[in-house]
Amino acid sequence: MKTALAVAFALAALCHAGPVNYTQKYTWKNVRTGASGGFVDGIVFSTKQKGVAYARTDIGGLYRLNADDSWTPLQDYVNNTLWNEHGVDAVALDPNDASRVYIAAGIYTNSWDPYNGKILSSTDYGKTWSRSYFPFKFGGNMGGRQMGERLAVDPNKGSIIYFGARSGKGLWKSSDYGKTWAKVPSYTAVGTFIIAPGDTGQNGDIIGITFVTFDSTSSSAGTASKRIFVGTADTSATVYMSEDAGVTWSAIPGQPTGFLSHTGKYSPTEKALYVSYVNTADTYGGGDGYVYKYYVESKKWVQILDDNGTGFGFGGLSLDPQKNGTVMVATYHQWWPDGNIYRSLDGGATWTTIWDFDWSGVQPPVKRRFDWDVSEANWLPEVTGDKATGWMMGSLAIDPFDSEHFLYGTGATIFGSHKLTNWDKNINFNLSSLSYGMEETAVLGLTSPPQGPPLLSVVGDVGGWRHDNLDVAPYKNHLNPWWGTTRSIDHAGSKPNIVVRSGDASGGLALSNDTGITWHIHANAGTWSGGRAQLSANGDFVVWAVNNGIYVSVNEYPFQKVPNIPSGSYYTANDRNHNGLFYAAESSNFYVSTDAGTSYTKTTASIGYIREIGVNPFRIGDVWVATDSGIWHSIDSGKSFGKAGPATDAYHIQLGKSATSSGYPSIFAAATIQGWAGHYRSDECVP
Repeated sequence: MKTALAVAFALAALCHAGPVNYTQKYTWKNVRTGASGGFVDGIVFSTKQKGVAYARTDIGGLYRLNADDSWTPLQDYVNNTLWNEHGVDAVALDPNDASRVYIAAGIYTNSWDPYNGKILSSTDYGKTWSRSYFPFKFGGNMGGRQMGERLAVDPNKGSIIYFGARSGKGLWKSSDYGKTWAKVPSYTAVGTFIIAPGDTGQNGDIIGITFVTFDSTSSSAGTASKRIFVGTADTSATVYMSEDAGVTWSAIPGQPTGFLSHTGKYSPTEKALYVSYVNTADTYGGGDGYVYKYYVESKKWVQILDDNGTGFGFGGLSLDPQKNGTVMVATYHQWWPDGNIYRSLDGGATWTTIWDFDWSGVQPPVKRRFDWDVSEANWLPEVTGDKATGWMMGSLAIDPFDSEHFLYGTGATIFGSHKLTNWDKNINFNLSSLSYGMEETAVLGLTSPPQGPPLLSVVGDVGGWRHDNLDVAPYKNHLNPWWGTTRSIDHAGSKPNIVVRSGDASGGLALSNDTGITWHIHANAGTWSGGRAQLSANGDFVVWAVNNGIYVSVNEYPFQKVPNIPSGSYYTANDRNHNGLFYAAESSNFYVSTDAGTSYTKTTASIGYIREIGVNPFRIGDVWVATDSGIWHSIDSGKSFGKAGPATDAYHIQLGKSATSSGYPSIFAAATIQGWAGHYRSDECVP
């Protein structure tokens, strides 16, 4: 979880324009949630060194596996021009040098992401990175992000790397360990499939190339591999091959049509390419599919698995190099009764599944081959319900050094086992949540009440938690109601046991009177959803910025729209020391309410674009504002503002308990000061 970051950034005095002190240091730790809580869309093991593996996430960066099954975050750095590197579109390892790892970094190909993509290269297991900049965008959080891997290192010549781009940008190649890149002009199949043509969000762009893989036996060490396979998101011809080290390319004859290639893995011992197919790249919706096998010597395609029109298709696929013919593949989107995984020991001639469905009605309907272990994430059953295997299973990997060990990513966590071959003995194996340390959920709101738990959080996808101990996974999500994506959370200043949260569902406003232990839906939440909710100091008023307006309710009576503030997108804040004081910002306009949010008066439009409002929790009317021009301060409830300190740009600002004897709170900000973008603290802002 990105509430605390693994890299200590410089600290500075926010309120004085003198030299910045960069000598103070913090030891940062992630708040433990017990599971990733978000989409793990790629897992890759090193074939060179035992125990080396990496997992990529859509918005949370790259993680490296540790010996105790935990994960180390490799991209918990902060910079206002590097935030999009937390989106990882692909990952590749050098098969002959375990210290070398590469990622394709970028979050969106849409207009709202201003930054082009980069290939990041590391020679020290991801501890440090060098960057190669591309002239177009990558999309780690775009549709089809669990396809792949679209980045691959030549197993015979590690200086050669291929990258398959999105957006119709084609195939790219580096011959110098990722330092420089050039488009492969002879490769023209760009993968033209679009999930939802015309969509302006995640599903309106060309998916592009889905995987790149090599036949390691096609040349000798030190010479570029001659046989290369490239998969595309294109229903007419999906798999292309070069047999002259990438000079020329052609679609492999006889391949299935009407489906997209998802994952391709080559078996050198069988001289065969395994390919999983699905008829869509929609991250959240399935489709029909197959698994095929292409024998390069006989040039024949053989269908080895069919979902029989059940509408889920196939996604993550892995081979066991220690057990010739052992292959596993996950269903792309099987929502009922659970996601499934298929396993074959004979190259796909016969299969068993991780669970079977009993139609007789005598046994429990789903007969599992595993015992489910979520002891590291006790809240997970509340999210998954009766689904134990998971969903959105786009990546599955068998440890090349240990046939007992496998991992796969889902939309909520990583599952895996160290007793995999029990499956073949008809003995249940332990299927465990194995994502400790991978706290990659999108954090959408936090509050730290002065009494009760140290932290209450709300997040995307899995709701959020009451954190009674920051070093121990929370036991339960926020429940009754539970919303997948929860937008905001706030506690009342003088009655911190009263808490409000808003979420993406009809009736998306809930209240708690016991600091988040129990909840009930606001009596007049109606059908509204989302937005940002705040409580007055006594907890009797709720101000809800929703539906392009600001609405107020007292004691759960019907909401009334604030009449004298223009429609728009708002940032709201409350004064925790005065029941009537509320603040709001829309674009560059700052508003003040003295009647518990019932009406507002604009006080200024001259301090820059307002990103966040921070309020002194110990003194009335002491307000701080983060804007694109820096940090601004008011001691008269926002009637007037003065520039505070040397920050030239600020994204977040909040105040907390004093770190000194001054009695004035410490101020925390994400800002740019003297050219350094990072997290700052000041203890010198005594007015």
